[in-house]
Amino acid sequence: MAEALLGAADVRALAAELGVRPTKQWGQNFVIDANTVRRIVRASGIGADDVVMEVGPGLGSLTLALLETARDVVAVEIDPVLAERLPRTVAERMPDRSPHLQVVQTDALRVTELPLAPTALVANLPYNVAVPVLLHCLETFPTIERALVMVQLEVAQRLAAEPGSRTYGVPSAKARWFGAVQQAGTIGRTVFWPAPNVDSGLVAITRTTPPRDDVARADVFAVIDAAFSQRRKTLRSALAGWAGGAAQAEVWLRAAGIDPQLRGEQLGIAQFAAIAAARAAGPA
Repeated sequence: MAEALLGAADVRALAAELGVRPTKQWGQNFVIDANTVRRIVRASGIGADDVVMEVGPGLGSLTLALLETARDVVAVEIDPVLAERLPRTVAERMPDRSPHLQVVQTDALRVTELPLAPTALVANLPYNVAVPVLLHCLETFPTIERALVMVQLEVAQRLAAEPGSRTYGVPSAKARWFGAVQQAGTIGRTVFWPAPNVDSGLVAITRTTPPRDDVARADVFAVIDAAFSQRRKTLRSALAGWAGGAAQAEVWLRAAGIDPQLRGEQLGIAQFAAIAAARAAGPA
């Protein structure tokens, strides 16, 4: 099926046909290299039984490669022109796989249901909303067992950062609520049209059970947000607003078995969850 995939000339021809110019508003950078999309599919680990959710399929470069391997692909596209053209592109280039594509024209940040339950998320995410989209998809669709997303390299490094590292922060901690996170490679800027100003990185997430079942995700995320809102401050000070005072923050930190003099970047997701659980249990 190699000839079915889109090359640089194909992408530009489709764009010209539709009168499409990639927009910064929607973070559009189209992949023009078939080897890159094959690499993404291999790194994702998807197989013939998977239903893949793809966010931002654009002109269909990655979509076609996913359809070579997955059982079905559900593509979520915000641009109505691109959403309308995608099924025809697949029908023209890969007619036998055309029935296995479904396109949902909506904003990925607002999607709450899909025609099929996805088992995997594989996407070239728009740079400007990559982390919110990733977290929203993982939260909204618990059937997603693994994800492989391409994001700005700096964002990939933040997502995969470990506690204590310079780049560890809110995205790193929140992503770990959903699973194990690791970088899965780097993608150069020349495989995109238009070429972005930065390189991209692949991030793989394997779904795991949340660290605790006695506390809500939203409550844990509130702790994370507060802990990193004043990064240089100790947890006792940084959590004061969230707790209603530094003294109360210290009470809950000690109840969770955490030194109040630590900083947010030193804590893993299980510790953030323990703090939220201590608050839920009430004043000590």
